[in-house]
Amino acid sequence: MLELYGNARSRAMRCLWMLEEVGQPYRLVEKSVRADDLQTAEYLALNPNARIPTLVDGGRVLWESMAINLYLALRYDGPMHAGPEVSGIAAQWSFWAMLEAEGHLFDLLLHRSLLPDFTRDASHAERAELLLGKPLRILDEALSRQEHLAGEHFTVADLNVAGILAWGKMAKLDLAPHPHVKTWLDRCLARPAYARVRDRARSR
Repeated sequence: MLELYGNARSRAMRCLWMLEEVGQPYRLVEKSVRADDLQTAEYLALNPNARIPTLVDGGRVLWESMAINLYLALRYDGPMHAGPEVSGIAAQWSFWAMLEAEGHLFDLLLHRSLLPDFTRDASHAERAELLLGKPLRILDEALSRQEHLAGEHFTVADLNVAGILAWGKMAKLDLAPHPHVKTWLDRCLARPAYARVRDRARSR
């Protein structure tokens, strides 16, 4: 059985969503982001970076959320299986989202939601939202021509990018200037597999 180390309130959420979509049996091994939980000899043998998520598939161990999801799309048959063409486009959009959007989204989330009120800085949030304008325009342009990022159906490309942009929902990111992104993201986050992961996070 597949094992995923992490929790539903971290970047492991993307991998949990993917596992729910793939439909293979899996077990979540709860790991927090606390150093004492990640610095054990047992866990460091799996992930020397002492971070989550980590996937164990038999004798194969993988870390980094995007790599895990791309692997699952290649490895398993079913609705999320991806051939070379989809995999290439998925890798392109996944790396793009991490490089162009994730850092700004995390900064926005920190200063709009996660940090205690007295430590939030509105200027940080404003700057992050401003810097997100360019990548969101690029994504909106792509989605103005097609409903999905790679092919005619929902794929790991959509999941990986939507898994990052979900932070924007939590941070009250204004997507009105990017209507195609908003429609696409709402559709992605309405999927039953995502709802199951979201409900798991809320129940903790």
